[in-house]
Parts: sequence; C-alpha cells; structure tokens
Amino acid sequence: MRSFRRFYSAAPLEAARLQTNKVATPKTYPDPSKLVFGHEFTDHMLIADWNRQDGWAAPQIMPFGPMPMHPASCVFHYGFECFEGLKAFRDVNGELRLFRADKNVARLKSSSERLALPSFDEAQALELIQRFVRMEEQSVPEGRGFSLYLRPTMIGTQPTLGIKSPDNARLFMIASPVGPYYSTGFKAIRLEATDWAVRAWPLGTGNRKLGGNYAPCVLPQQESAARGYAQNLWLFEGYLSEVGSMNLFLVFKNANGKKELVTPPLDGTILEGITRLSILELARERLDPKEWEINERKVHIDEVISRQKKGELLEVFGSGTAAIVSPVKEIGFHGEHITVPMNGKEAGELTSEIQKWVQDIQYGVEDHPFCPVVPKF
Repeated sequence: MRSFRRFYSAAPLEAARLQTNKVATPKTYPDPSKLVFGHEFTDHMLIADWNRQDGWAAPQIMPFGPMPMHPASCVFHYGFECFEGLKAFRDVNGELRLFRADKNVARLKSSSERLALPSFDEAQALELIQRFVRMEEQSVPEGRGFSLYLRPTMIGTQPTLGIKSPDNARLFMIASPVGPYYSTGFKAIRLEATDWAVRAWPLGTGNRKLGGNYAPCVLPQQESAARGYAQNLWLFEGYLSEVGSMNLFLVFKNANGKKELVTPPLDGTILEGITRLSILELARERLDPKEWEINERKVHIDEVISRQKKGELLEVFGSGTAAIVSPVKEIGFHGEHITVPMNGKEAGELTSEIQKWVQDIQYGVEDHPFCPVVPKF
C-alpha cells in the first residue's frame, strides 16, 4: 500500500513537555448505572497544537471546555478531521488498563497522514494518552461493562480558505465515562442490507477513521430505522462490508463439517477495526482448527441467502469498541427476510464466547498483553 508518511524537521510531539492545569474542584458524576454514552465528560482535555514552521507545541492537559476556533478553519470547510475511539478500564484489582491503545495510535497516525495532517511519534502519543488516563483516574468507573471512553482527534486549523495541506493543526482528546452498551444485556438486532447508497469504495478512504465517512451514513440509517431495522448492512456490488459503523462477522456450517468464522477482507473499503483484529487473533489461538476455519474473504449477499435456506447460516454479529460484539437476528434485503437461528437467546454461542474473551481481558480477569496496566508517572 502506498505510504503517505511525511517528515517534518521542526519540533516533534513530546510527552515530556506536557503541561498540566488541573481543575480546582473535581466534578461529581451521576450514578454509573445512569451514564449515557457520550453525554458526560471528564474534568480535563488534552490539546497539542502544530504549525508547519515550528512543529509541535508543548502538549497541555487543561480544564474541559469550548475551544475557540477561526471561522475559516479548514476542518469546517474541507473536512480535515480524523479521530479514534478507545477505552480505559478499571480491572478486578482496581488497576487501570488500556485496551490495545498502541493500535489506535497507529491508526490515528495513518488517518492523519492520509489527510495531509501532521505526523507524530506513536510512542509519544501513547504516553500522552496514558498520562491523561492517570490524571483522570477518578473518572474511570468500576464494574464490568463500565469504562472511560477516550476520543483522540486530529483537525486542520488553517485559518484561511483554499484547499491545501494545512499549515496549522490540533491534536486533542476528550473523555467520557460510559456504562454497558446494552444496559439490559445482549439484544439481537435487525439489519437492512443496503445497496442504494455506498459507505466506501475501492481506492477511497473507507479504511481510515475519518469524520467524513460517518455523516453520509446517517440518512440511510434513518430510512432503515423507519422500516424497523436497527442498522444498515452495507453492500458494495452485492458484497458485504460493514454493519453501521461496526465490522461484520458471520458463522457458517461448511460442507466439510467444520464451522467457519468469516469476516470481509481488508480490501481498502473496510475499517481496520481493532476489535475485529482482536477477535481474529483470539479465535485463531483458541478455536480448535479441527472444528473451525477462520477466514477473511468476500461474502456476497446471495451466498448468505443461499446458506440460510440450506441451514448453514449459524450466527451474525458486528464488532466494535462500543459494544465489543452486537448480535444480529435478521437481515432484510429486497423483500427477503434472512433469519439467523437464535435458539431462544439474544446471541449465538460463539458471539457470547467472544464477548467473554474480550471482557475478561479488559477487566483483568485474564492478564493479557492486549490490555496492559497503565503506567504510573
């Protein structure tokens, strides 16, 4: 794949230069059971500004609040924006853990470089995230299903009109304490396979986490919701890609007697999901190869319809940071109703097992390199 890496001789991003300005009176949060995703924010935010001549200014952790910006900032007019979503957890021993934050940092860097925004040293960015989490330690809720959601974001702040590589940019991060994605446990959803609109296309930017990939998907989702579906199952020339803003997995029963866990390949149209990667790695490590095949391959909607009619479709689920996995019970497509066997439950056997695998790692029930303890500084 072509590299978009850019080199700058000015000051690099350095965690050692971090300046902190703590609030005088920490806020009080509502009962954790009443937390609504993305509605409550922590006391502080992280900001690091960049300009082409001087490079990165000293990063700052400061009280959370509005960020004044010039009305001509290029993020508003030309979409110079990318972001990440990751979580910090308080484990069963009270320690703080970050789930695969190094992967999020690498993806943010890749997205930023694709937009001609500034590059940065991944180790320094990771340390800034770790330092921020330590500073907001009191904001990480306790209990399985609870976490601190982190949103690192890179934007172009060039204060002039005209499409060009920005001379000014800002890296910032905010955080939100969140509860379980499903407050009452798993709830299987219905999808509408969508081919009248396209989420991403070959040689585009569907494999980067850009804000511009998300807003155009809202209208199709609203139209599907009006027909009783929770999300879109995005198709491209009939091939399955993603579920809403999640990666997609299916479980088939193959003619050779094996079960197959399959997900669409990273062909440039699929977001390189970190939960997706983790599921594949754990499945390849833990599922018996005598009983399972684990494949990244294209799946056409006609194959799903055919296999469901033959009783070979066993499970369907989405994967992502917010919910880990989201079970699917039905797919609608041009009058077809592709039902997924649920056996009276809200999630299939493997879907539930994967959820447990990942949560056990996130909450320290299993000490695993995917979710290391946050260092103390």
